[in-house]
Amino acid sequence: MFKSLQQYFKRSYLVVNRCIHNEYIVTNESNGTREITLHHEKTKNSLSLEMMNNLIEAINTNKDDISLRVIVLSAKGNVFSAGHNLKEFCSGEVEQHKLIFSKATELMKSIVLSPVPVIAKVNGFATAAGCQLVATCDMIVCSDTSKFSTPGANFGIFCSTPGIAVGRSVPKSRAMYMLLTGEPLSAQQAYESGLVTKVVPANELDKEVEKITQKINLKSRNVIALGKQFFYKQINLDLFKAYELGQEVMVDNINTKDGQEGISSFVEKRKAKWNHQ
Repeated sequence: MFKSLQQYFKRSYLVVNRCIHNEYIVTNESNGTREITLHHEKTKNSLSLEMMNNLIEAINTNKDDISLRVIVLSAKGNVFSAGHNLKEFCSGEVEQHKLIFSKATELMKSIVLSPVPVIAKVNGFATAAGCQLVATCDMIVCSDTSKFSTPGANFGIFCSTPGIAVGRSVPKSRAMYMLLTGEPLSAQQAYESGLVTKVVPANELDKEVEKITQKINLKSRNVIALGKQFFYKQINLDLFKAYELGQEVMVDNINTKDGQEGISSFVEKRKAKWNHQ
């Protein structure tokens, strides 16, 4: 029997400690969790092309490494992200504008397609494309002083792409309120709307996210990846098609090594020994 979670992790996979620090992000990786911190306070962690390139690289680096189990997105300062850097839109170059939105789409897709869960840890204001970034994550844990908004119409640019992520997270009337008025949701309103997973006091935010990552780390990486992939595949299918695909996925899951190990460990009343296969 393992005496601690840390001992379990050491037996389950190599404990890795990595730190990458540049002008835009800080990445720390330890015990299966990679925390990527937006670190460009002078632009309120805006999603400039450089910031998005750095985030995409940090999310995708060694994403198939078995030691990687969870990714956490956080930010330095009281603004999680102010959205796109509007200075990059000052020119009338259409190709530049296309590049920015294409890169934003690539960033959002990298979160959805990541084989491991991506958790947003929000302690501050997430606005416009910053709110889109948060809403795209698999889970959002925020402090009770955080706020979320899509105020693009205030500046003559409707938050159409942020609305894609927000509109898939909250009821239509709440999404349209955010998009049409630009007014922010409080942390509690975001929770009640379904945008946010959990709301905690700021001094408990790190601890709460750590509790969630530890619970994920105890499970089979392969099973989590399979389940996440299927969730996003089925979510926009009609009900009967989703069930048709779902039963195939369940059969595939049961017949993986970890599927069989999970069943055996349950029947034998012991802890599972995952192969992550």
